[in-house]
Amino acid sequence: MNRSEPFNLNKDYHLYYRKSYLFAKSYVHDSLVAEDIASEALTVLWQTMKKNEIHYPLTFLLSIVKNKSIDFLRREIVRQETLATLSDVGRRELNTRISTLEACEPEKIYSEELNQIIEGTLKTLPQRTREIFLMSRYQGFSKEEIAETFNITTKGVEYHIARALKSLRINLKDYLPIFLFLFVY
Repeated sequence: MNRSEPFNLNKDYHLYYRKSYLFAKSYVHDSLVAEDIASEALTVLWQTMKKNEIHYPLTFLLSIVKNKSIDFLRREIVRQETLATLSDVGRRELNTRISTLEACEPEKIYSEELNQIIEGTLKTLPQRTREIFLMSRYQGFSKEEIAETFNITTKGVEYHIARALKSLRINLKDYLPIFLFLFVY
């Protein structure tokens, strides 16, 4: 195509598309992205040629494909850096969980220190709350059985259990996984 010959979409599209596609693919290494770049570049060329005279359409097209390929590759760098950062954060979090779990010694779950915290916390609770909690978690009574024993509703039982669990959760904050294992179900 030269200055005297206008751009013929039907005649030149396939030739220029193929050149644009191959050029873009050689840099972006993704067939679908290269197809998009080639199509978009030809559309821009065609729209520009409708408004202005382009003396060197192939050069203009190559510039468009080049710039679109650069834009894609820059976005790809940002995407890969973001994924790497997320991967590093995820890996650190997994390593923390693994090391915490490895440090967990089941025989120490019932250690003297832990028992003192639990007993101390239970002693600070109002008597009824403490009794309801002990019946629920240590003696295996159902909410209905506890409600009947204390002549309250099951919602009342849930309130007392939640109150006890909140106190224990606060006092056992350094032992959260153990707290969950022992008291939450």
